[in-house]
Amino acid sequence: MQRDLYIVAYDICTPKRLNRMRYFLKGFSTGGQKSVFECFLTQGELKEVITGVSNIIDESTDRVHIFPLDGRSRSHTFGAAIPPKDPEFFYFG
Repeated sequence: MQRDLYIVAYDICTPKRLNRMRYFLKGFSTGGQKSVFECFLTQGELKEVITGVSNIIDESTDRVHIFPLDGRSRSHTFGAAIPPKDPEFFYFG
C-alpha cells in the first residue's frame, strides 16, 4: 500500500466548522500546526478526505487546499522543525 505526502491547509470562517475540520483531519495527519496538516494518504484515504472536507465546509466562504508533495524531494527545516516521516503504521481509533 503506497502512501503519498499531502499538505492540507484550510481557512474556515466559523468556529463550529473550524473545530469539525480540525478534528476530522487529525485522524489522517502525522503532524501539523493550526490550520495546516501533513498527511500520508493512500488513494482511498485521499478520496475519503476530499469527501469529508466537502461535507464540512461552506463552499461560499471557506477555503481548503490539498497539496501533493513529492516524497523524493528534500525538505528544508529550520529552528525546532522536524522533517515529516512516513510512519510504519497508522492507528485510527
